[in-house]
Formats: sequence, structure tokens, C-alpha cells
Amino acid sequence: MSTFDRRIVIVGDSIAGCTAARELRARGHRGPLTMIGADADGCYARPPLSKHVLKSEAAEAERWDLSDLHITSIVDRAVSVDTDTRTVTTVSGADVPYDALIVATGAAARRIAAHGQAGETVLRTFADARALGSRLNQARTAIIVGAGFLGMEVASTCAFRGIEATVVDIDAPLERLLGSFLSESILLRAESASVNFVRVDRPVSLLGNPVVGVELAERTLAADLVVTCAGDVPETSWLDGTGIADRYGVGIDERCTTTVSNIFAAGDVAYSRTAPAQVRSPFWSNAVAQGKVAAASALGLDPTCAPTDDYFWTEILGLAIKVVGPLPLHGDPTVLEGSVDDGSALLQWNHDDGRKTIVAFGMKKPVGLLRRLARESAVPTT
Repeated sequence: MSTFDRRIVIVGDSIAGCTAARELRARGHRGPLTMIGADADGCYARPPLSKHVLKSEAAEAERWDLSDLHITSIVDRAVSVDTDTRTVTTVSGADVPYDALIVATGAAARRIAAHGQAGETVLRTFADARALGSRLNQARTAIIVGAGFLGMEVASTCAFRGIEATVVDIDAPLERLLGSFLSESILLRAESASVNFVRVDRPVSLLGNPVVGVELAERTLAADLVVTCAGDVPETSWLDGTGIADRYGVGIDERCTTTVSNIFAAGDVAYSRTAPAQVRSPFWSNAVAQGKVAAASALGLDPTCAPTDDYFWTEILGLAIKVVGPLPLHGDPTVLEGSVDDGSALLQWNHDDGRKTIVAFGMKKPVGLLRRLARESAVPTT
């Protein structure tokens, strides 16, 4: 059988899974293509949920139309895979055979509630966004656990809606990835918008059943709404016992192949097993790149791109931040243009391995320019 006629199954209707499906057809796959997705809302973009959808009751998810790809779509949750018979089984009992399998199940929101503790609010899916938006309509105060990208975007929405927000974390906002230089500027901007910060020296617990606040070491904080933004965990439980996944997620190489023959992986569920550290990089651009590479590998073709793309963006309190290059950032940058104090700057960090990271901090710059600067370290002319 030609690789172009194989039965290919994609588990996960994430951006990685959808990109893989489109790439398969674009590269000439003629055989049956099946996508198993557990989200009843179908295929849609997740980054806008925290950036735009929460700000407006009328906002809809950005949906993707895959109707031209002739996909058999199964709205169900995969619960297991038999690598000997090459069969994926869903929660409803359906057995779906494959010749090649692409794992793109993404990640789930990390939860910190105790067993049996009700009322924890998270944001990962469109359904989560609808539920959180409804809660925001009724809230005057909110506590956000976690000062990462998602936590700061939720805090920004609270400020936009006039809700008094308190962000609780061990680290300063975004310090783990963007470093202290940018974190200090973000902190000042947030505080000027009446977003409060509480630093703790250990993980917090949720208070009440249902949840009404958080328990700190020496006091408690209460609010109308508590949102957990404590990261995510790879969706790998359906792979238990197969050797495909471990505690870090699904390990892949430069061709997005796993340790099991004819099984590939892409997106937030995956990490590079050839890198020095087993760390996932759950960014949109990486998921897109890996979806393309996994599709090519499933067809036995050479990929058209690398499986990593060090680009992401966020928007915090009206300030757009675009980053091209490796993270985390350490030390002070070279200022190529503008001023961080003025909220508009183009910045460059040099890493010990010779790579560079370029950040457009509140400054409108095309991504193509940022990529060129990261490659060439050329100072733009004005």
C-alpha cells in the first residue's frame, strides 16, 4: 500500500491536529482520514479565548472549516490505543483502525482544587470561556491564581470590565519566561490599572466548597470569582500502558515520530526527547510547525519546516508583546528602538549559545521583521 493511501487517524482537533489534516491533503494523501475530537464545539482557535472572547458576550470562537478535506469526524473521546492491532478505542466503544496515527490531544488546564472540592474555574476551552464570561458578568472582585500569560490575560479582561483583580503567584508577572526586566514594566503597568499582586512563597490552596477564595500561609483572600491559571498538563491518559507517553508528555524527535512505529505527535501534548531538557513548549506556532512535520512524516516525506517555531504573542492591558526567539530571557536587553518606559520598544537579548531573542514591546512590527532580526541581529534604520 502506498503511504498516500494509508488510513490515517488524528486524535485531537487542536490547531496541531487541524494543521496536520490540511498538510496531509496538501502533500497528496488520498486515503481515508479520520479525526477524533472530544470538544463538542469542534475545531477553533484557543488563544483568542483569553485575549478577546472574554471581553465581549457576543464574541464567538474563531472556527476552522475543514469540510474541503473530506475528513470523517468523530466527536468522541479516545480512551485507549492498541499498538499491535493499530486501533483507537473511544469512550462510546467505537474501534477506529489506523495505518498511521497522529497524537494531537493537546493539554488540559492544571487544577489545584482538593478532591471533591467544587467550583474551581479554569480557562482552556470555548465552553470554559462561556462559563467564565457568565461569572465575570456577575463579579465585582476576582482572584487569579497564576501570573503567567493566561493569568495576566484574564487579569487584563477583569480590568477591562471594571472588576477588581488580585493575581497570586510565587513569581512576579511573567518573570519565569520574560525575565525581571520586562516583568517589572508589566507589573507597573498592571498596578496602574488597579490590578493587585500578592507574592507567596509556596503553592496556595483554594478556600471553600464551592470555592470562594484562596488560602495563603498566614491569611485568606476571598472574592466573587476565583480563576485557576496554573499551567496545563498533557492529555495522555488514553495512552497509558503503550510506552508512547511518559510524565512529561509524548516525546518526539525532529520528524515528530514517537518511540512507537507509525505513531507521530504534535502540539501541546508533545516535547522534544532529543533536547537537553524534557520541557514542552505549548505555543501556537510550535503546534502549527509540528502539525506540518507530523503529517509529512506520516506520508514518508521530508518536512517543509522545522518542528519548532520560537514565536508567540500576548496582549496585557492593551499592550501587545511579540516575541521571536528562545525563552527564558535573562538580564537586560539591547534597546534597538523606542523606550520600555514609554510602552513602545524593540528589544534584543543575546543568549550564550549564540541565538537571539527579539521582542516588540508595545511597538507595531511585522513578524517577518522580527524573524529577520532574530536571524541577523540587524539594527533597523528609522
